Amino acid sequence: MLRFEDVIKGCIRNDNKSKEMVYKSFYGYLMAVILRYTNNRTEAEELVNDTFIKVFKSIHLFIFPSEIPYAEKAFKAWIGKIASRTAIDFLRTRKSFLSIDDFTEEAEPVSSINVISALNVKDILKLLDDLPEIQRLIFNLFEIEGFSHQEIAKIFKIPESSSRVYLTRAKQKLRTLYSNTLINTYETN
Repeated sequence: MLRFEDVIKGCIRNDNKSKEMVYKSFYGYLMAVILRYTNNRTEAEELVNDTFIKVFKSIHLFIFPSEIPYAEKAFKAWIGKIASRTAIDFLRTRKSFLSIDDFTEEAEPVSSINVISALNVKDILKLLDDLPEIQRLIFNLFEIEGFSHQEIAKIFKIPESSSRVYLTRAKQKLRTLYSNTLINTYETN
């Protein structure tokens, strides 16, 4: 069995078997990442393939961590960021989904209900589909992908405060959706 490092080096040498191993190993992961941005399966499949093209073109730039056992985790994070940016670039070209009002964080009250912390990851991902697109994207980038508000602001060319407000709105909407889901669940039982 090949070590992960050898597979990546094979990809750098343009070895098709190594590329196939990476493709088969990470296809499901990248599909999950992309589906958080677009819930259209056909678009997602295309974006996953676009992501792999970008990964294989730039795989020589991947830097192995000093501790080899963490190489696969580092690679997964690296390709996850490529997938996120590929999805965002696609959404950006598809339509203009940002309508930015000049608002401040103070104008958005923060709810004291802490329903989000009790949510299961699967529940959140299901509820994300009901968020407006910009809120879903910012929630994904910040809460799931680990981007900072500064990075998100650069990606969308918006003020950092707008990123924070969209995240706050997304969390409030998720709380409402979650509460409604709980109410519906109790009413049907």
